[in-house]
Amino acid sequence: MTGPTAARVKTRSIYAVVALTVALITPFLVSSSAGSPAAEASPPPPHAGFDYQIGGGYPPPAGVSVVSRDREDSPAPGLYTICYVNAFQVQPDELDAWEPDLLLRDDNGDVIIDEEWDEAILDVSTPGKRERIAAKVNGWIDGCAENGFQAVEPDNYDSYERSQGRFGSSAAMAFITLLSGHAHDKGLAIGQKNTADLAEFRDETGLDFAVVEECGEFDECDSFTEHFGDDVIVIEYTAKGLATACAGWQDSLSIVRRDLDVVPAGADGYLRQTC
Repeated sequence: MTGPTAARVKTRSIYAVVALTVALITPFLVSSSAGSPAAEASPPPPHAGFDYQIGGGYPPPAGVSVVSRDREDSPAPGLYTICYVNAFQVQPDELDAWEPDLLLRDDNGDVIIDEEWDEAILDVSTPGKRERIAAKVNGWIDGCAENGFQAVEPDNYDSYERSQGRFGSSAAMAFITLLSGHAHDKGLAIGQKNTADLAEFRDETGLDFAVVEECGEFDECDSFTEHFGDDVIVIEYTAKGLATACAGWQDSLSIVRRDLDVVPAGADGYLRQTC
């Protein structure tokens, strides 16, 4: 075939090949951008009614539109629900679920424990160990997405401060970046938990918002708002902390006071207050 008709057929064939090539390589381009938020991963709405229910879910109080619950709990129906994951440390009853070499150890070979919560610290000191730990934690993140959560809250980002010098902030950042890339691939936003010293790196680590305990109590809320703007959720545990947070940010941030054990409503010790 020759002439204009043949040229048009050839052009259409070239376009078809280009389109097919783009279709084939696009998924790989998207999945390779660890830490880059997917279009559907939206952080919680700022300055929203918030309840911290990681100690057990219960019907949210009136006015609440954002809730954080443990990964083994269910999302709050009709509300934006954040999935709490203990990503850098191990719950006391889950030690046997981890390979022994993934638990951080001291010079004597003893597991290093966060004494405040009786939790073993995970060893994210090397790329190989980070990949292996992330494989398990990302499995939990998969469960969060499958169960209908909208975001994930990986706890103990600041565990390097309790690592006895065996890994530092750069290792923690490298690990959280693995989690953020996976969360975004699953359509989940991901929050930075505490760790004011690393808030300035939120773009490099792919973190979308912050969940901050006691920034009013310790006068560091502005360390988070400087880098996250109004995308900051504040949990206080004392009257003083709540008063300070409310005085400075009640018109812009989500703020709640809970009891330290964050027990469900109706349980002994339950406390919840807002501005």
